Amino acid sequence: MNDAARPSSRARRAHRPKPPLSDLEERLGHAFADQELLTRALTHVSKATGRTGSYQRLEFLGDRVLGLAIADLLYRAFPEADEGELSRRLAGLVRRETCAAVATAWDVGPHLVLGPGEVMGGGRRNQTILADVCESILGAVFLDAGFGRARDLVEAAFRPGEKTGAPRGRDAKSALQEWAMGRGLPIPVYEVVERSGPDHAPRFRIAVRVEGVEPGYGEGTSKRLAEQEAARSVLAREGIGAGAPETNPPEAG
Repeated sequence: MNDAARPSSRARRAHRPKPPLSDLEERLGHAFADQELLTRALTHVSKATGRTGSYQRLEFLGDRVLGLAIADLLYRAFPEADEGELSRRLAGLVRRETCAAVATAWDVGPHLVLGPGEVMGGGRRNQTILADVCESILGAVFLDAGFGRARDLVEAAFRPGEKTGAPRGRDAKSALQEWAMGRGLPIPVYEVVERSGPDHAPRFRIAVRVEGVEPGYGEGTSKRLAEQEAARSVLAREGIGAGAPETNPPEAG
């Protein structure tokens, strides 16, 4: 075969068969009674059939499951902690970066069901997609086997009872608020400046305003993610650690 007829490495990867879902179930430690739930939890809107065929509804549910599971586990693990410490620990564990890291540890990338554009754009490594899928998987486990099983998965993957010298990292919004308050400034104000996309796949652009500081802007598939990005942009500009930029390299090929 000459070079002109030989498929590119990117094309070969795009058509590479997906590994069996049983591999992912083994890493999760949960075999689904309804494997369709897991398939839907891995399906991006770019490949979904119909408005409810993607992971978005499961992500919505999983976000709440994650928050409750971590709150419950933190409450039990740190009986002497006050509300402030528990809140800081929870914020560090449910933030996007932590969820994306958990999804990476589960190696969900090869199992994602993505449209061609998302595949070529490095979607299997995209931090937002990975964080969303982490939550959608938790929602799927909750529906498949109940809250107790979902909580066990959260405890194993997020380790909320782990004793550390400090909470496992503040989320950007909390860090920005503490920074502002430490300078005697009012708390940051967040405002939606643009909403685009269809109802089933919206995208938000949000501005955060801190008195005496140039506004920061962020975009995301939810207001929560866009607010975090906006806060992070201010922190990065002001040279504060929580705003250190993330790297999200494009998929090689």
